[in-house]
Amino acid sequence: MKAGVCSHLGSEPVCSTSQVFVALHTCFFWSSVDQAVGGDMLCCELQAANGRSSYSHCPGSHNLSSFKGLRPRPVLRHLSKSAAPGTKSHRTLTVEAVKTPVNGAVGNNSTSNGNDAFDKVSVDELDAFDPSTNNKPLTPLLDTVNYPVHIKNFNRRQLKQLCKELREDVIYNVSSTGGHLGASLGVTDLTVALHYVFNAPEDKFIWDVGHQAYPHKILTGRRSRMPTIRQTGGMSGFTNRAESEYDPFGAGHSSTSISAALGMAVARDFKGRKNHCVAVIGDGAITGGMAYEAMNHAGFLDKNMIVVLNDNQQVSLPTQYNDQQQAPVGALSGALGRIQANRPLRELREIAKGVTKQLPEPFQEATAKIDEYARGMISGSGSTLFEELGLYYIGPIDGHNLDDLIAVLQEVKTTETVGPVLIHIITQKGKGYAPAETASDKMHGVGPYNPKDGKSISKPSSKPKVASYTNFFADALIAEAERDSRIIGVHAAMGGGTGMNRFQKRFNSRTFDVGIAEQHAVTFAAGLACEGMAPFCAIYSTFLQRGYDQIVHDVCLQKLPVRFAMDRGGLVGADGATHGGAFDITYMACLPNMVVMAPSNEAELIHMVATSAAIDDRPSCFRFPRGNGLGLDLAAEGIDPKTLKGTPMEIGKGVVRRGGKDVALLGYGSTLVQCLEAATMLQKAGVSATVADMRFCKPLDTGLIRQLAKEHSVLITVEEGSIGGFFSHVATFLSLDGLLDKGLKIRPMTLPDKFIEHGSQSDQLAEAGLSAYHVAASAMSLLGKPKDALLYA
Repeated sequence: MKAGVCSHLGSEPVCSTSQVFVALHTCFFWSSVDQAVGGDMLCCELQAANGRSSYSHCPGSHNLSSFKGLRPRPVLRHLSKSAAPGTKSHRTLTVEAVKTPVNGAVGNNSTSNGNDAFDKVSVDELDAFDPSTNNKPLTPLLDTVNYPVHIKNFNRRQLKQLCKELREDVIYNVSSTGGHLGASLGVTDLTVALHYVFNAPEDKFIWDVGHQAYPHKILTGRRSRMPTIRQTGGMSGFTNRAESEYDPFGAGHSSTSISAALGMAVARDFKGRKNHCVAVIGDGAITGGMAYEAMNHAGFLDKNMIVVLNDNQQVSLPTQYNDQQQAPVGALSGALGRIQANRPLRELREIAKGVTKQLPEPFQEATAKIDEYARGMISGSGSTLFEELGLYYIGPIDGHNLDDLIAVLQEVKTTETVGPVLIHIITQKGKGYAPAETASDKMHGVGPYNPKDGKSISKPSSKPKVASYTNFFADALIAEAERDSRIIGVHAAMGGGTGMNRFQKRFNSRTFDVGIAEQHAVTFAAGLACEGMAPFCAIYSTFLQRGYDQIVHDVCLQKLPVRFAMDRGGLVGADGATHGGAFDITYMACLPNMVVMAPSNEAELIHMVATSAAIDDRPSCFRFPRGNGLGLDLAAEGIDPKTLKGTPMEIGKGVVRRGGKDVALLGYGSTLVQCLEAATMLQKAGVSATVADMRFCKPLDTGLIRQLAKEHSVLITVEEGSIGGFFSHVATFLSLDGLLDKGLKIRPMTLPDKFIEHGSQSDQLAEAGLSAYHVAASAMSLLGKPKDALLYA
């Protein structure tokens, strides 16, 4: 090959043979292969002297006929410059595929984001929705769809209409049941595009996390069950393998999808199959370290799989990083995303890689680096990171432009190359529903609401409204922080759910949202404790499981005073098994040096916040349930209702709430309510029951337990936790103290050895056998009155 001469720079030589290979290997784009042969192409001149590379237009007079498999395809036409949804300062070039049939559909393109008014539900349409009169939205197209195969012959206009009807159906159904609304509205267009291009269930879609899968459920044979979602005996609010073959992987916790998809891709190759594995992960979930571990492994294995990064600039609930208007992941050009998705380009890169392998090793390394960094310079900083991990980066794409989504997915699906691909799409959480779009949390998780305006519908009650346990915790922590400047709040992308947003409003500089990264949160708090700060790590019980090694090794082993506030301890109702706090009593109380507490009401919670703040020589934790407090007179409990400042409790001491002589009921945490109700039932049957509020699992109040064991013939422990928790510690003490040697009867009442699925909390308690009736029946049975026990069955 001769050195080329650039038409723009006169007679300056610009391309040597090695530079041609570099240009081929670098991801530059010709609008078609015919134009690449004999047309202008971009090439890179490596300036070895200063380590920089410059770009110039060079004649593409090189013969590419030897590269087999490349053939002309429909070109991508530039339309107009427009801002990507959700961005302010970054401009993208919106592009559109030529009207070419895809899967038999007739192209029907439009301007704007490609969807005209199909991505909005109008005020007039919302006014027609009325769940109370069963006045459903009109969905003539959706009514013809039972499974994804039914949308394969839709044209583009029909697909866009389907997106609108899907949004309306989600808005209508969730208005009655409650659930995760914003995330599902944000991925409606993506869901339709995925099911249109790919062939589920042979192709695997792994949603991370499953609460964005409502449109997916509707399109996969479950529309008729949407009114039961998150209800007792109804459909799960998350993806669930037992529910449908279209749900290949269950997901209620984040950052797992890429690992699961990679495992499925490896299994596919072992079996000699050709199906696709697609992980859909949000910009919040990708902050979890597990996602990067999976991408690193995927890049190493170089398996064919697709990762869709759904970037909506929301994690789960708004974080302080969103408040600061942090740029979305990558902040890259949509036009170049479409260009980079072009199949001839990717195949040409693969061919160029093969060619460069014939060159000396230094040339191979140089061309690889030029490819990597040139794409980084074109696409932005984010793409270089993903390329470093071994994923081919495409994006960002307007996630609400159905034409673009289908074109890119189609290209990625049909390209004959090897290795993982990451497609970065920009979406708007709550898209198409004005109340969700304007809400601070994008209506992430909602109860029943009026579909016309999105306002919550609360059930009428004669009782005065009591604050949630979460808010009692947050306000009590604020009260402590007012008096102790060392107190720091730490949470993992759950400021709203844990109450830390309330704390942040008062102490912005003392609140840290670490993203969906529980492991980091725990060790970050340990580092704070090392330097004399008083960190409170507020994480749901179910999510704290993800940071367990750090609790053991980084906190307990070093006896660091990190305080763990474990919200959602116990059964959680509609969120079901994925979010239930079943195991924290067991996994925390088995650790040396850890103080383990559980309040029976809001007053005790306030006091336990003060207690934990005062414990400065070892770690401590306390759990509290989902839901509202009992409505106690806080002043009578020694708490100023204005400040909610608590008083430190004596560590390891319980209290008797009701005296008796026949049976002792030892309640731990919120189960004290059932114990007191059971005692009242038993009294009517002539049985006298003592009720003890144990408060501490570790250290145990051994003095109180010894006294109760000596004064009663029957002891029953009641806890809303798994086997191996509070009862295990009580039984161990009774055994070692010899209190079981003289005929004392003891029985544990714990959560059963199974996962309790979604439903109302009262239904879940009944299924678990932990209602007041179950407690009373157990007491009657142990007292030798089995017939009387049947009265409570």
